Amino acid sequence: MKFAIIGAGNIGSALAFGLAQSKLVRTEDICISNTHPEKLERIKAFDPAIRTTTDNRECIEGADVVVLAMKPWKLKEAAEQLKPWLNYDRQIVASMVGGVGLNDLKEIFKREERTTLNPSQHGHRPFPALYYLIPNTAIAARQSMTFLSSDGATKEQDEALLAVFKDLGDAMLVEERLMNAGLVLASCGIAYALRYIRANTQGGVLLGFTPADAQRIVAQTMKGAASLLSTDHSHPEAEIDKVTTPAGLTIRGLNAMERNGFTTSIIEGLMASIPQK
Repeated sequence: MKFAIIGAGNIGSALAFGLAQSKLVRTEDICISNTHPEKLERIKAFDPAIRTTTDNRECIEGADVVVLAMKPWKLKEAAEQLKPWLNYDRQIVASMVGGVGLNDLKEIFKREERTTLNPSQHGHRPFPALYYLIPNTAIAARQSMTFLSSDGATKEQDEALLAVFKDLGDAMLVEERLMNAGLVLASCGIAYALRYIRANTQGGVLLGFTPADAQRIVAQTMKGAASLLSTDHSHPEAEIDKVTTPAGLTIRGLNAMERNGFTTSIIEGLMASIPQK
């Protein structure tokens, strides 16, 4: 599967880095475009085999999946540039533009036949197979939690794209109504998890470790906790019970955290992050 990524900002670059390490995509089948050449230099520094260009049209030529990774206010302009050159019968358009849903994408990419400039790109569909994607920045390390919602795609396209993103961490094909919730839990959630790590690291320094050692300990502990859930598919409370003895240290710490609003603050933070219409 060949990927064209339009936009080399944080998330576009992260996707390119992840795909370059994927078992399912060849590095030479990845192209990323951006109007600022300096942003493309870090892509080449990561892996010279990734194709880079400042020409969006050149990038999408021959691609199976065209990924839009840009700011919302740049989407319509980019779409108008790409529409005449896209093959709506063959190419998938996948948007990582936050807040732009599938109905918006259908309206943006709706095309009359007469707007097709390239004779070889003629198609009969009014819009291509569309995907709304929400990964997180851990996709650069193939550890993303990615959400996909589609419109006009075949079951085979769903399965193929889902397989690629599962290879970049884990992925779920969900109803579009759950995309904002996925955004909060997994994309905003990266920041929330890192804020917990920062707080725990500060506590580790207070306990006597150097900042570097404290961060190393906390990061590995978080990794271990996550692996217990992903490997054994157990419930968090079941794992908590294993290290919480009666009148022990752990239960004292948990109770102190709850008295200070630990669970409540997390849930309120999640609810506050839901995009407002």
